[in-house]
Amino acid sequence: MDQSGVLLWVKAEPFIVGALQVPPPSKFSLHYLRKIATYVRIRATEGAYPRLYWSTWRHIACGKLQLAKDLAWLYFEVFDSLSVRTPEKRLEWSEILSNCMSEDEVEKQRNQLSVDTLQFLLFLYIQQLNKVSLRTSLIGEEWPSPRSRSQSPDLTEKSNCHNKNWNDYSHQAFVSDHLSDLLELLLDPEQLTASFHSTHSSLVSREAVVALSFLIEGTVSTARKIYPLHELALWQPLHAESGFSKITKTFSFYKLEAWLRACLTGNPFGTSACLKSGKKLAWAHQVEGTTKRAKIACNTHMAPRMHRLVVMSQVYKQTLAKSSDTLVGAHVKIHRCNESFIYLLSPLRSVTIEKCRNSTFVLGPIETALHLHSCDNVKVIAVCHRLSISSTTEDHMARTGLATVPNYWNNPMVVCRENSDTSVFQLLPPSEFYIFIIPFEMEGDTTEIPGGLPSAYQKALSQREQKIQIWQKTVKEARLTKDQRKQFQVLVENKFYEWLINTGHRQQLDSLVPPAAGSKQAAG
Repeated sequence: MDQSGVLLWVKAEPFIVGALQVPPPSKFSLHYLRKIATYVRIRATEGAYPRLYWSTWRHIACGKLQLAKDLAWLYFEVFDSLSVRTPEKRLEWSEILSNCMSEDEVEKQRNQLSVDTLQFLLFLYIQQLNKVSLRTSLIGEEWPSPRSRSQSPDLTEKSNCHNKNWNDYSHQAFVSDHLSDLLELLLDPEQLTASFHSTHSSLVSREAVVALSFLIEGTVSTARKIYPLHELALWQPLHAESGFSKITKTFSFYKLEAWLRACLTGNPFGTSACLKSGKKLAWAHQVEGTTKRAKIACNTHMAPRMHRLVVMSQVYKQTLAKSSDTLVGAHVKIHRCNESFIYLLSPLRSVTIEKCRNSTFVLGPIETALHLHSCDNVKVIAVCHRLSISSTTEDHMARTGLATVPNYWNNPMVVCRENSDTSVFQLLPPSEFYIFIIPFEMEGDTTEIPGGLPSAYQKALSQREQKIQIWQKTVKEARLTKDQRKQFQVLVENKFYEWLINTGHRQQLDSLVPPAAGSKQAAG
């Protein structure tokens, strides 16, 4: 089979979930990563290669790269969250941590964790995706290139702060532009020159190509099955193109690179493909008197697990509620929604909420990350593994954490601080805390807040409930006549109606009424 029958593409999940949406530490440059790549091989017997243990990474990150320990753990833990692991295993790990009585005990448990060394190096390198470019800062956009001329609709705008994590053109361009560096990072030290560069005779190990499968996968034109990169590269009919030698059990560097470049194409499960040819969902109805039209698309009808996307844009002045197989395990992007109440009540892989205003989002459990960017006055109620917020002003946030313990809801890490101001967040005062009632009946065992409430918030809630009981007792003891009760009820209802209008809650209640028969939200 010739190489034209092979299609390779850059996977979306490492960028959507794995690339933190902040500029990377300066020590994550290629220069330092090359030094780390050599160092881990030298220290292979000390928990550095082929598996990198937390204790060794902590030594490298804190001792040699001068990172704070919490930041070193963040990168290690984010990469670990990308690995395929059963929910039972993740809950077991949370239980182990919750039983630790001191920081030393936590470290002892963490020291038993390890990650694939070569894949972790690639993970550190792709953090450069969100590196602040002086050229970009000056001209507002990257230099034009053939790959970037055709941009995905709706999600890539002229603004220089568009979300590269969801832009599959950016993923492909990043890997293509840095392919030589990525391959050199994976080479054994003896295959490099003194200046850490490859030569025409450099050989790439099978382990290195297996590691590159972290970023690249593909298929053959006659099959629908998706294969990791290394399975295709090691396939007998492709040895001549991929440069694999049965004798040395290695790949020719220049042949492998040429084959990868020739076969790389757009991700058939990426955002642009989802918007262009994905299934359009009529979950939202058109609001009369507005020019905004809600756009909701998904690829879940044809995408395999870990590739499922749901993209939702411009939902305006309405309530949208879904618990659907379409959402289960999907990466969800909610974009430019305004004055809406959105309930996505299925288990989700990740969620990004971007450029939304004056809205409430109630989300099912999120397996990996929930990210908010450029939002204003939004309320998010969610249980997630990781919460990150950038360029966002908010009313208040709900609790976070998949397992009920340990729960770090009140201990966020400021990763990227633009100035010396440390007060970039504040916890919601207990006096302003209210229980949020989901106005739908759902199947399931959860009938209370997972893990309970922090004591200060529970106390405030109990005091408020006590006031209600006192009020009800006062009304009962007033011994009003039938006419007085009727008159009193009208007064209370009028006041309540005024409160609904003044607070904007009337719109939320009105939008819960099902629309007319001709414009009902579609199933799916």
